[in-house]
Amino acid sequence: METLDILIIGGGPIGLNCALEAQKNNLSYLIIEKGTIVNSLYNYPLYMRFFSTAEKLEIDGIPFISTAPKPGRQEALEYYQGITRQRNLNINLYEKVEKISRENDVFEIETSKGKYSSKNVIISTGFYDIPNLMNIPGEDLPKVKHYYIEPYPYAKQKIVVVGSSNSAVDAALETYRKGAEVTMIIRHSEISKSVKYWVKPDIENRISEGSISAHFNSELIEIREKTVIFRDEKGEVHEIENDFVLAMTGYLPDFDFLRNSGIELQGECLNPLYNSETMETNIPNLYLAGVVCGGKDTHLWFIENSRIHADMIIKNILSKL
Repeated sequence: METLDILIIGGGPIGLNCALEAQKNNLSYLIIEKGTIVNSLYNYPLYMRFFSTAEKLEIDGIPFISTAPKPGRQEALEYYQGITRQRNLNINLYEKVEKISRENDVFEIETSKGKYSSKNVIISTGFYDIPNLMNIPGEDLPKVKHYYIEPYPYAKQKIVVVGSSNSAVDAALETYRKGAEVTMIIRHSEISKSVKYWVKPDIENRISEGSISAHFNSELIEIREKTVIFRDEKGEVHEIENDFVLAMTGYLPDFDFLRNSGIELQGECLNPLYNSETMETNIPNLYLAGVVCGGKDTHLWFIENSRIHADMIIKNILSKL
């Protein structure tokens, strides 16, 4: 079995960027991705538009041409998947990494389809695969959705949207405009300040005029077949009719996978331990790249500010050769 210079876990934008850097420096590499190319972006809402402009989403200096000031999901898929084809990146799709072990300075990687050997490993797995659960009764009912794709299934339905982030606001506005009766249950006292600046006035105006009902400083406490129960800011409990719950409560990295790989997790936010100058973890030659670096603080890293990780990692690997 060939021993690779680098095995990259995750074929998102940052994983692809790591592969491009490895390719430029004549290092043997392989990306292993459990889904399709940029799988997280593929699973974004169909009509999602990025906060960042196109040039901030570019990798390896390859121009990202967009007809709109803020590119959308489909344009991003075309861009990243196009790079993978054009640069003929070495990537295995629909293959999940199950275990990483280190023996005699070489990593042994076991996947759902085989085994690999590599001198270095980069984990760039993102955080979009594990919903941040509310852990309340009824959360496992079929009417509860932790992923929102498009508004059409919710026309003429009574919808509860949990959260006040970009995903929650987009879901509330889009389903409302397709005829849903929308109620938002929000833990905080206002719509999140991180909501896209061109969307925030829209949701605030719809709430102000009563088109969308919003309960601030409130929490959902139980989900039933035909109703939901929530506690408001006064501590009073209410039960309202409901057809679907869109729980836009965020997502988490696979902490078990990180722990089982030997990476130390620190504090309440389970921040993985790594060198901020090289991205190397407490395990020699095992690196982190992209949003997985933030632990539960998934808002800290995104494509725009983690593109630099690839260059940092490859420089550190080259310095050891």
